[in-house]
Amino acid sequence: MDVLDLPSFLWLWRIAAWAMGLTIAAYLIQAVTGSGLLLGARWVRSLHIGTGIAIAVLVLILLGIGIVGTLGHYGSLGHSSHLWSGLAVVELVFLSAWSAVQIPNQPWARSLHIGVNFLLCLGLIWVSITGWQVVQKYL
Repeated sequence: MDVLDLPSFLWLWRIAAWAMGLTIAAYLIQAVTGSGLLLGARWVRSLHIGTGIAIAVLVLILLGIGIVGTLGHYGSLGHSSHLWSGLAVVELVFLSAWSAVQIPNQPWARSLHIGVNFLLCLGLIWVSITGWQVVQKYL
């Protein structure tokens, strides 16, 4: 028996779906604007920073929804690999943000930032696949 009546949480799953879609869209904008920055297009800097902040906020929203939904359904965490893929994405997003702040003063930070964001692409793919598997359990 479920701890919470999850169909009543449909609004929560809709928020998660929108947040994940927006996260992926913002990541793609990040890739384009980041490439522009590497090519010297300084006008994209504000857009790059803004979408980076948006990704950080969206990932925290997704983390909160995942915790509430999983605890609500199972009463505990760790029932699928989605937890680990989600936590990996959260860590990569904040490592990316930290490395971005280091770029003006630390020459090594740009390489770290780019490498982390490549891993973040893989992480977003992994978390999308495991998230779809979780959704299939609820349907």
